[in-house]
Amino acid sequence: MEKTDLKKILSVSGEHGLFLYLAQAKAGIIAESLETGRRTTFGAHARVSSLSDISIYTDEADISLKEVLRKMAEKLSGGEAMSPKSDPRKIEAFFGEVIPDYDADRFYVSHMKKILEWYNCLLHFASLDFVEEEDEAAKEETAEA
Repeated sequence: MEKTDLKKILSVSGEHGLFLYLAQAKAGIIAESLETGRRTTFGAHARVSSLSDISIYTDEADISLKEVLRKMAEKLSGGEAMSPKSDPRKIEAFFGEVIPDYDADRFYVSHMKKILEWYNCLLHFASLDFVEEEDEAAKEETAEA
């Protein structure tokens, strides 16, 4: 299975699931649902976030979503995460083990539920093996040669 490039994995406000960026369109972007494979054009006004741009507040410094997903995979031995519909106390306890120093004043259960959903979506429809910056640089050098 290919490595997942979180720069190309998108979350769209108001839409269920995650999307793979395919191309720039005249009035927005073209993306494909990881779950259904259905292609959609999102207009310029859609609130689209690349998973590579998301980070979690901790008491010290922010931690990237990529690192959180890695820690989750390690804790879960690569298995499925609990349902986002689980008891909020269980969800908070799980994230307390994965990110012991998360900032409880700024990292809410609603955020945790979204991350659980994303983790399970990536696990089932993409990969939890992520592209690293070094991998991208090597790929670009090969393409230029």
